[in-house]
Amino acid sequence: MNNPPQKSIGEKVLSLWQRLKPLPGGTWIFSRLLGRVVPYTATIGANVLELRPGFTRVELRDHKRIRNHVNSIHAIALANLGEMASGIALLSGLPADVRGIVTNINIEYLKKARGTLIAEGRADIPVVMDDMTHQVYTEIKDVEGDLVAQITVDWQLGVIAK
Repeated sequence: MNNPPQKSIGEKVLSLWQRLKPLPGGTWIFSRLLGRVVPYTATIGANVLELRPGFTRVELRDHKRIRNHVNSIHAIALANLGEMASGIALLSGLPADVRGIVTNINIEYLKKARGTLIAEGRADIPVVMDDMTHQVYTEIKDVEGDLVAQITVDWQLGVIAK
């Protein structure tokens, strides 16, 4: 008896996204469920607006618990948002036998972050034959379209032995 092929984490995420997105409040529900799988990511309260393999748009509304002492969004909340967007974009396109983990985050802060922010994560989906490092880029912009931060995330990717 043949077992059906196992879905990747990314395929599971995309499937859930496609089921929930059309529903009223579906993107909010999706974002909360994602936060249950990745609890630290949930701490900033970001919402996924768009998702497809290699691309995601994530919204972060400004609120008190993510602000710093100069009344702007905290640098680490921005790093969390950038890593979240990079991970969803990349992992949503990887096959079931590939896993990834962050090994480095480089962030350049360009402007004080205030108000609602939009992060766009863009990832070329690599063919993974052996352990490798793959970079994913995220830009965070404010509502005026000004670039607030640029993030480069290094992902260590590897094939899982069957």
